[in-house]
Amino acid sequence: MRTDRILFAGGLAAATAATGCHRAPKTADRPLNIVYIMTDDHTAQMMSCYDRRYASTPHLDRLAAEGVRFTNSFVANSLSGPSRACMLTGKHSHRNGYTDNTTCPAFDGSQQTFPKLLQEAGYETALVGKWHLGSLPTGFDYWEIVPGQGDYYNPDFIRQSGDTVRNAGYLTRIVTDKSIEWLEHGRDRSKPFCLLVHHKALHRNWMADTCHLALYEDRTFELPATFFDDYAGRPAAAAQEMSIASDHDMDPIYDLKMWRPDRESRLKATYEAFVGRMDPAQRAAWDRFYGPIVDEFYRRNPQGRERAEWKFTRYMRDYLKTLRSLDDEVGRLTDYLRDAGLLENTLVVYTSDQGFYMGEHGWFDKRFMYEESMRTPLVMRLPEGFDRRGDIDEMVQNIDYAPTFLELAGVPVPDDIQGRSLVPLLRGERPDEWREALYYHFYEYPAEHMVKRHYGVRTDRWKLIRFYDDIDWWELYDLENDPEELHNLYGKPEYADRQREMTEELIRLQRQYADTLALRLNGSAAAAK
Repeated sequence: MRTDRILFAGGLAAATAATGCHRAPKTADRPLNIVYIMTDDHTAQMMSCYDRRYASTPHLDRLAAEGVRFTNSFVANSLSGPSRACMLTGKHSHRNGYTDNTTCPAFDGSQQTFPKLLQEAGYETALVGKWHLGSLPTGFDYWEIVPGQGDYYNPDFIRQSGDTVRNAGYLTRIVTDKSIEWLEHGRDRSKPFCLLVHHKALHRNWMADTCHLALYEDRTFELPATFFDDYAGRPAAAAQEMSIASDHDMDPIYDLKMWRPDRESRLKATYEAFVGRMDPAQRAAWDRFYGPIVDEFYRRNPQGRERAEWKFTRYMRDYLKTLRSLDDEVGRLTDYLRDAGLLENTLVVYTSDQGFYMGEHGWFDKRFMYEESMRTPLVMRLPEGFDRRGDIDEMVQNIDYAPTFLELAGVPVPDDIQGRSLVPLLRGERPDEWREALYYHFYEYPAEHMVKRHYGVRTDRWKLIRFYDDIDWWELYDLENDPEELHNLYGKPEYADRQREMTEELIRLQRQYADTLALRLNGSAAAAK
């Protein structure tokens, strides 16, 4: 099947829109289906097709091997809810209205999203798993979501009917079960479909399935070179509260499961609520595994550097165990699509809502515009008609997903969508006019982890960041010579020309994307320039 025959559906979509008749876009054979798998806080350095130091992810790697791997994939706002809003709308946070998880009570579900546009073109749309946008989903023929962040064990699900039902088992597997159940029995087989599979994994606090608790206990991990970063020249980095070494930031009980009734911590009650959901067999397996580790931890009571390194090791092991379930379930879903005869006519996308720190700069979590959290893995298994394989190096962003899905479905992309369709890249083209810079804006402060508000611009080599609100601080990095972003070059005379060029590019993007708040913050002179 040729790609242009897939995209021929655009003419039908336009014609049916004009007549008010909604029919599924057709190709010479079958309409194209879309399965979009998104995890939470899965970072590229913990996916073996990107980085082999830590993780083995054979099922995720298979998607890349049978399609493409994006080597320069980024988010527009490294935070769960805002990232999801960017994905759904194809617009930056200031345009879709969901800038952060604290001051924004709910995503405005009445606005335009790509699932709604696919529905109008005759697609059946479905969402299973984590939503995390405050409001209930719109634009889906079927949805079943976890409240808030969801629970790893015996999770509740909110149904379209309005009732909330507890499901027995482990969440990562349950999300896959429900997705396959809808594909097998729930959908209208006369229509093409778009299914969003949203996992809680690998979100904090990395509670592995009981069958995987003993995995990786013999693994040790080399500390990242920046683990004991002193944050010289970077006051915003120094002010964060996401340090692995800090027991306030990475709670030994909540994050690392070092629970004992006679010990207290900031998040102990939250941890007790999580394990309190377990059935007797699950809780027995949990206590049997963690009990000896807890006893040894309090007996040794490591301090200082030794404690920080011990916490890093436990963090890495728990993360990998949680990842193992995720990789297995992606493989199970992919195998179902193949066995059902759907795979060759389905685009399968895997990504995460943002990156994550695995000890770099001594941190966990995300939020900063620095590379580890702004980057995100993105692989696509391509359907028939797309011969592109291997790496795609152009810079892409999560605002690009919506226009990509619309174009693949033959649906006209609205002019107000700010992302760019990736279809030319999937065809193997190298557009001359592809973007040369990315825009980023983070808003959630003061809040958990205390990462200050900031915005910035990234090119293939340079990055300019401005922290604002209770601080006014600029940072400039040469990513080629300083990939770990340790040496702030802003204000150094020898980089004055580059600093000016990057500032001009920042303002250009703020105008292009109509970020009026940022333009005002840059000063009236910059806004009027």
